Amino acid sequence: MTSTKTNNIEKLPVTALQGNRAGLTKEERKLRRRHFWYRGAKKANRSRAVDILLAIFLLLLGAFMILPIWFAVVNAFKPIEEILIFPPRLYVAHPTLNNFVQLSQILENMWVPFSRYLFNSVLVTVLATGGNVICASLAAYPLAKHNFPGKKVISKIIVMALLFTTQVLYIPQYIISAKLHLINTYWSLIFPVVQMTMGLYLMQQFMGQIPSSLLEAARIDGAGEFRIWWKIVMPSVKPAWLTVIIFAFQNIWNNNGNLYIYNESMKVLPSIMSQVQAGGLARTGATSAVILVMMLPPIILFTATQRQVIETMTTSGIKE
Repeated sequence: MTSTKTNNIEKLPVTALQGNRAGLTKEERKLRRRHFWYRGAKKANRSRAVDILLAIFLLLLGAFMILPIWFAVVNAFKPIEEILIFPPRLYVAHPTLNNFVQLSQILENMWVPFSRYLFNSVLVTVLATGGNVICASLAAYPLAKHNFPGKKVISKIIVMALLFTTQVLYIPQYIISAKLHLINTYWSLIFPVVQMTMGLYLMQQFMGQIPSSLLEAARIDGAGEFRIWWKIVMPSVKPAWLTVIIFAFQNIWNNNGNLYIYNESMKVLPSIMSQVQAGGLARTGATSAVILVMMLPPIILFTATQRQVIETMTTSGIKE
């Protein structure tokens, strides 16, 4: 009963809630009184002290979550004697760029030029991220807006696949890559990201909110399914595929690929960075610089698309 009343209140015109009672029907006046009653009750249920405590809790939670990022940034500019201090400090007493200078010197002495590793990472990341967006959206469109035998079973399998971590899939992915003769090729790094389940799930949930009447109107006008997907569906789910880009980018950017790539000239940037980190105590400063360098691209990408990511996460469970 309460839910029905609340829904009726939400349907009341804004002018009826803000203006006077003149010109309103008897039912609208009742809904207007209920609106102010519910609003007053809601305010009374949470005092100013509770709001302050909630703000303090969220502030502390945010500080706790940003602490690792801040610690990585600070360490990158610490001299080695400050890095080794225990307990570690959250500030830099004598900032320096020697860690980045040491890192550049190490990279210059590699057998393969640093530009080659960077090219490999950019190539693999672009192809894997773009492929995941295209494949996920193509698979999600019929699952979200068409009815066919086995649709519910496939949707349940997708949800179940979300329960498995990436490490569980290493052996099956390696066997499949070996059978397809993809070992020691770029495709062995690209294909596992292209079929990432999270992208398919987000696309399916978001496409389910597109009004079917809009798609029917396009079909009446003579548009084919591929044209509807490209011209109508994809622009409508822009926040979703921007979120998929972030997940796919993070997945492939942090993958060193040592399980599949053995040729040194085909290795990616995380692989060479892990070799720098394995240099022992003498490379502690360079290791701190490596951590910051590898963190920056995903952080920049997320910052640029933050609003779309939040919108996707808040609406992915809402249905039409």
